[in-house]
Amino acid sequence: MTENVNHSQTALLRLLQIMDELRANCPWDRKQTMASLRHLTLEETYELSDAILTEDLNAIKVELGDLLLHIMFYAKIASEQEAFNFADIANSLCDKLIRRHPHVYGDEKTDNEQLIKQRWEVQKLSEQPEGKRSALAGVPRSLPPLLKALRIQEKARGVGFDWENKTQVWDKVQEELSELNHAVILDDSEAILDEFGDVLFSLVNYARFLDINPETALERTNRKFISRFQALEQAVQADGLLIHDLSLEKLEQYWQAAKLLEQQEKSDY
Repeated sequence: MTENVNHSQTALLRLLQIMDELRANCPWDRKQTMASLRHLTLEETYELSDAILTEDLNAIKVELGDLLLHIMFYAKIASEQEAFNFADIANSLCDKLIRRHPHVYGDEKTDNEQLIKQRWEVQKLSEQPEGKRSALAGVPRSLPPLLKALRIQEKARGVGFDWENKTQVWDKVQEELSELNHAVILDDSEAILDEFGDVLFSLVNYARFLDINPETALERTNRKFISRFQALEQAVQADGLLIHDLSLEKLEQYWQAAKLLEQQEKSDY
């Protein structure tokens, strides 16, 4: 344990020194601001997400390093402004983790995961300024909408606002689908937009009760469609044809063949 800690400390100190040197000597690094780094940080986060989805451990290591670099960068810029430094970031995080884990560092012992999550949200809410406390305040405005819906629902659940069971949630999905269908019949574009959003929000809720991540489920379907469509393209090209010259019926035949090929490859694997 001690050896691992010493090794990590040495690596961290090396990285801090390199960050100082880059900031002082590299024209590109020297001109960066928090605002200029923001979109790059988002890009690095998505690259890490891709590596996790493909279960590429080496890529995960590399992308985690890139994110750590960005954290170091923000800390360096803030230290130049005499706002905070890397140690302040780490200590603030340590204090928060201890404060929000009373079942580990305090007397509120429990093994109930749901109760732990509820306590976390209640503690987080209590840390907000009085008069501005909201269970949803911690949901970033710039989150992708699907993920934001999930986080909103999780935050509401953390303070006790939730459905009792998945049957209730599925009934709500059916209700929202019926309202969407009614809006479509009326050809009311504003109502269609609202009701379609309600359908998606209720489906995210249902995914949560099924204990699946809707982002993961949708990305899995995205990748599946890409794989099948590219197989369809290759088959059409192999036959010397062009997709836009084919009828929908013929394209459906290629699509079904692509699905069958995918199933065979899975069974062979």
